[in-house]
Amino acid sequence: MATVTAAPEEAKTAPRAALTVTTIAPRSEVWPETIRAGGALFAWRDLAVAAQVGGLAVVEMPVEVGSVVHRGDLLARLAQDSLKALVAQKEAEVARARAALEEAVANGERARKARGGEAFSEQKIVQYLVAEKSAKAAVAVAEAALRVEEVRLAQTEFRAFADGVITARGVTLGSVVPVGAELFRILVEGRVEWRAELVASQLAAVHPGQAVEVRPASGGSITGRVRVVAPTLDAATRKAIAYVDLPADSGARPGMFAQGTITVGERPALSVPQSAVVFRDGHAYLFGIDPEERVVRHKVTIGRHHQGRVEILGAPPELTRVVATGGAFLNQGDRVRVVSEAAPASPDDSAVAIATPADTLPGSGSEAPAGTPVTHPPTAAVDTPCTATPTAAADTPCAAPPATADPDP
Repeated sequence: MATVTAAPEEAKTAPRAALTVTTIAPRSEVWPETIRAGGALFAWRDLAVAAQVGGLAVVEMPVEVGSVVHRGDLLARLAQDSLKALVAQKEAEVARARAALEEAVANGERARKARGGEAFSEQKIVQYLVAEKSAKAAVAVAEAALRVEEVRLAQTEFRAFADGVITARGVTLGSVVPVGAELFRILVEGRVEWRAELVASQLAAVHPGQAVEVRPASGGSITGRVRVVAPTLDAATRKAIAYVDLPADSGARPGMFAQGTITVGERPALSVPQSAVVFRDGHAYLFGIDPEERVVRHKVTIGRHHQGRVEILGAPPELTRVVATGGAFLNQGDRVRVVSEAAPASPDDSAVAIATPADTLPGSGSEAPAGTPVTHPPTAAVDTPCTATPTAAADTPCAAPPATADPDP
């Protein structure tokens, strides 16, 4: 009986692809030049409302922490009974001083008319004129005292100096307020600013009006602009502050910590997708493909990050084709099968094993190495059994039944 011939020698020795990969070309484009910084969020303008009169109890307080207020709104009121009584007393004193002034003015007029005659002596005339001036001064003193009490009475009402939000409250109803006690704090217009901490080497590149992207710890991103840069550095931290205005509706809260980037200009960049960069042993690598479809590993330096891409610094000129994804499964010298990036996956590609466990060739019990393309033989006839001689090679696919040899004579 004739034996099955083995597979051609060149089929056995043909190199097999380790992976099917997609390649991309590094892209040259202009990226914004940015400076990274950190810092806390503060109130853009924080107003303190403090007591100017003391020894009075709080009797009314229509606002709470978080209340939105407008300029002139009532925040709190102190007891006014004692001050109203003092105002009434001062008003009476003013009335009495004015009555005394009327009498003094009348005496002064008579003294002026009698001057040069014999009705009043010169001494009496002088007394009347001086008394008139004293009465006018007494009226002025009484009116000033009345104004003082009226001012104190008005100071028992605390009103908002500007539009904003109540951020702190230091008193409760019924508490007696001392002079100088802080009752409220107001975040003016609800606006928050980011104070970016910059080192000396960064100061020269930062200027008012530059765009800033702020990322608070609560999540999200806020766009702002540099308002002003501090003219000096802090003696303890050796850092300067850049004040960044944020929109009133940004949702940022004072006291949060935030990271941010300040756009200071533009610069060309050679970039690849982040998925193309592989990190091994603390170094970054790109995997290129040579003309023989073999993997060439390139050690690179990573620069800026922008919209899912990474800047490559000092890339070799021969790096024109880069493995887009899956570089972690490749090694130097591996042979790969390259698929165009734009080409969609075809049904035939499903027959290619990519970085999967070893496949079993049909019709035999032996296993092929991982990544070996699997070729399915034509389906045999239903009534024809698929047989192979014992001497066939282990990796030879099962073929059609061999022809029967002529019997021995």
